[in-house]
Amino acid sequence: MWPARHVCEWWTLLILQDAFDGYTRFDQFQENLGVSSNAHHRLKALVSDGLLERRPYQTNPVRHEYVLTALGRSLWPVIVALTAWGNSRLAREGRSMVLNDTATGEEVDPVVVDASTGRRLDGSDACAFTAGPAASDAMRARHGHRRRGPGGVSADQV
Repeated sequence: MWPARHVCEWWTLLILQDAFDGYTRFDQFQENLGVSSNAHHRLKALVSDGLLERRPYQTNPVRHEYVLTALGRSLWPVIVALTAWGNSRLAREGRSMVLNDTATGEEVDPVVVDASTGRRLDGSDACAFTAGPAASDAMRARHGHRRRGPGGVSADQV
């Protein structure tokens, strides 16, 4: 099944954020996130979805670590965008985490743009979801033939 079923759960984003910060071991995730031992089930689900890889780091006794896969690393822009969205709603002194340029140390302000045009896609009528090739009949009916931007505003209403 597509990993979105777990990506949409709050704990997944917290575990992935920790993995991006370099955490790999169960006890690190458990301690940092304050989660119970059922974190094993959560990590197992992320392994099953292909977002993390479970591999041994010690042989006696056998212990495993959880590292991001290419699919897991591809969620970095999502984590960045969600963090930026959250930070934009907080006063500067209320932010617990900021994104900085690794070369300059300066804080960066990420935005989502169209790769081919460079046009910003946040809160504009620049784009709209439409039914894709694998869409169900219900999805096709939902999106219809009219273009709709954020909030369901059609292009001819903007």
